[in-house]
Amino acid sequence: MRNTAWRIGAAAAVLAMGLAACGGQSSTSTGGTTAAGAGAGDTIKVGILHSLSGTMAISEVTVRDSELLAVEEINAAGGVLGKKIEPVVEDGASDWPTFAEKATKLIAQDKVATVFGGWTSASRKAMLPVFEKRKALLWYPVQYEGLESSPYIFYTGATTNQQIVPGLDYLKEQGKKRIFLVGSDYVFPRTANKIIKAYAAANGMEILGEEYTPLGHTEYSTLTNKVVQAKPDAVFNTLNGDSNVAFFKQLKSAGVTAEQMPVMSVSVAEEEVKGIGVDNIAGHLVAWNYYQTTDNPANKKFVDAFKAKYGADRVTSDPMEAGYNAVYLWAEAVKKAGTTEVEAVKKAAGGIKLDRPEGAVTIDGENQHMFKTARIGLVEPDGQIKEVWNSGEPIKPDPYLKSYPWAGGLT
Repeated sequence: MRNTAWRIGAAAAVLAMGLAACGGQSSTSTGGTTAAGAGAGDTIKVGILHSLSGTMAISEVTVRDSELLAVEEINAAGGVLGKKIEPVVEDGASDWPTFAEKATKLIAQDKVATVFGGWTSASRKAMLPVFEKRKALLWYPVQYEGLESSPYIFYTGATTNQQIVPGLDYLKEQGKKRIFLVGSDYVFPRTANKIIKAYAAANGMEILGEEYTPLGHTEYSTLTNKVVQAKPDAVFNTLNGDSNVAFFKQLKSAGVTAEQMPVMSVSVAEEEVKGIGVDNIAGHLVAWNYYQTTDNPANKKFVDAFKAKYGADRVTSDPMEAGYNAVYLWAEAVKKAGTTEVEAVKKAAGGIKLDRPEGAVTIDGENQHMFKTARIGLVEPDGQIKEVWNSGEPIKPDPYLKSYPWAGGLT
């Protein structure tokens, strides 16, 4: 936690230097310059900012790929407002100050109309003041811990009541009441586990242990021994990045099976399953809003297009589908607004509903989150994820958990 706080502080310092280097423009004038510059020529520039190197590259490269696919498809269909979208791609390098620095560059130097980017909540928290200061727009594509909303962020991944709470509900329904918490040491896992503990206290569940490791950590023998000795009914896993590879391999080496002690993961999708190795994770559970196996015509078209562009061995996953959706949702808001100007796009976005690979997605104009269907999945021996439960309809986003009495003390 101390390390995360230092990094976010460092991000603020980097931002300050970036603002000075850009001539200290005011946020109001920058916002106007950004919109005008982005759409002044024959193209509309957009930023794509993900970790293409470092510990988070295992998860974020595929999000970049899906966003570029969406840009290509929209351009092939005529673009936006008669102009082609021009992507400007940057590497956040799994480093939160770098995300703040690159966001500043994209807004102030490249003058993009919007940015699609981030994965970890630490990267989002580092970028948030950049976008709010400069009145620019970020589309954040990954599920997160909730308890946040920003007028300059659209959250196209799940918030807490669309992923973590349904995951806990499923475990409870399966009789899994003794839970061990494992997570990476930064904002998302710590806040998620705070929520999980509040849920457990109100639902007759017992938290047997709570352990954190740094991002990129690879030695899990001590932690897995603690898990084995605690004998939980299930593990709730909020590890991120390539730490999941080491964790699942060492959990299997400790003799833990999915039948004996299922792990519910909220940051492991098809792309991570490939990296972990299906033999190490088959039978374990995940909670998301989309799987490659989600059965509808829009998803078949999406999967076919992604594999045609990037290779038959590539897989689709929830975060990259949410990134793909983000580009289309932004384009639709721009068309509705008739301009790339940020305030006009924000105003136009509320209520937009599109049929996406995960199903119907609607932008909630109040908090700029999405209505999304929750889905619990089981990792199959072939590496695909089989849906074993869904919410039946899209869930209204409730990032502050206002509709849950047990969450009253969290905010």
